[in-house]
Amino acid sequence: MKATMKLIFFFSLFILLSSRISSPNSWIVEHYNSHDIFYKPNDKANIKEYNIIIEKGIKRVATFFGAPFKDKFDIYIYPNRHLIDSIWQIDWKMPEFKSECWMVASGVGSKLDLISPKYWSKESCEHDYNDTLQTQNLITHELVHVYHGQLNQSSDFSDITGLDWFVEGLAVYVSGQCDSIRLGEIKKALVDNTIPMDLDKFWTGNLKYGLSGSLVMFIDHKFGRQKLIELLKFNKKTELLAKLNIEEQELLFGWKQYIEQYKFKR
Repeated sequence: MKATMKLIFFFSLFILLSSRISSPNSWIVEHYNSHDIFYKPNDKANIKEYNIIIEKGIKRVATFFGAPFKDKFDIYIYPNRHLIDSIWQIDWKMPEFKSECWMVASGVGSKLDLISPKYWSKESCEHDYNDTLQTQNLITHELVHVYHGQLNQSSDFSDITGLDWFVEGLAVYVSGQCDSIRLGEIKKALVDNTIPMDLDKFWTGNLKYGLSGSLVMFIDHKFGRQKLIELLKFNKKTELLAKLNIEEQELLFGWKQYIEQYKFKR
């Protein structure tokens, strides 16, 4: 009985939200070359400012990979956490999902969902829109996911095996979030011998951004940008390692040496 009620609730919610998304009175839309932005009336005065950040992120991502986004995509800007949660409940097939307070955005191949940045101080616990660098890097991070999803075998990353570290590490690295602070933390962890022993644990714990981002940085350094781009299609760790023609422990050993010898730019 409970399962049936959940199914009915999920279906009703899907119908309700689908109608909201498609209704011309529900969302205002602005069209751009690479993307369309959907937003609520309360954000009308903010969209031009937001799009400057978005366009800058798109340019950074396309420049890094040497090619534009494969497909046009949608950006939905939500006025509050409750509404974005209701969308994620459907997209992720988790009708009882409630996002953590630090979650403000999510990117996949077809779209980017974003809590309106000017409401982050009220709707999130650790993001400040006025921190322009952090805001730019965060939105660029999600745009990397969009780019990656458009080339990956699993466009929404729901069918990924052993590659959480690569999906997230790529976004951390390309967006500029793999900064000197995070790299310094990783160098210290190597000295303290507190680094995970296998790849499956890299996207875990307090150091996951630095661990995953620096590993992708190492791959870019050792194998080259073109080889890194060729990895974007894979959704299994075994495929990625085979493409690099390297064993997991050999990759980790090389990464450790690279980080130990890494010189910070002055």
